[in-house]
Amino acid sequence: MTGEQMLDPGVIDHTSLGVTVTRLEIARLCEEAKEYGFAAVCLNPWHVRYAAQLLVGSAVRVAVVVGFPLGATTTAAKVFEAGEAVQSGAGEIDLVINVAALKEGLTPYVAEEIACVRRCAPEALLKVILEMAVLTAEEKRQAAMLARDAGANMVKTSTGFAGGATVEDVKLLRETVPELGIKASGGIREVAFALELLAAGATRLGTSSAVKFISLDNLLKRF
Repeated sequence: MTGEQMLDPGVIDHTSLGVTVTRLEIARLCEEAKEYGFAAVCLNPWHVRYAAQLLVGSAVRVAVVVGFPLGATTTAAKVFEAGEAVQSGAGEIDLVINVAALKEGLTPYVAEEIACVRRCAPEALLKVILEMAVLTAEEKRQAAMLARDAGANMVKTSTGFAGGATVEDVKLLRETVPELGIKASGGIREVAFALELLAAGATRLGTSSAVKFISLDNLLKRF
């Protein structure tokens, strides 16, 4: 691994979305994010206010998942969840689309839902989770364009609950919405795979293995 191939911590969302995550673990996550210079910590809504307090004065942003992990809550619920999270200190929103509505062909509903969240949090960085593993190629392109047209800043491959990121999906997104950022997430556990995703066009990575990646890079720099 050459110097040019080292992983930039500034493209990583240090992620902890498990069901049993404690405040102690969130505190450790935030300290690691500050130490290594990760872009953001990605958390469930319950942890946003606490993490935002811990990260005051740092460059690390708080990203919150909304409608997570199924995307099957109502638009009103997603809007409230996003708005409350922003008021609590989140600067980024990772919004799960209503996958079932998309697959049913209810594209105006999907588009309006994204737009509603956009309107309720106009200053937040909005990443729209498409859950690529359960979509056809046509649905993937359609979802990406709906997200773009509704005001998203980024599209995101996966929640990690129904499948993970693939190089092929990142390439498809880069071709479909070249003007948007792309967050690859789900199943990113090795540095080599992370670098492949970035080479394919990802601009952000969501992973719970971030510290392992950067620690490995730092070790390799010694040789």
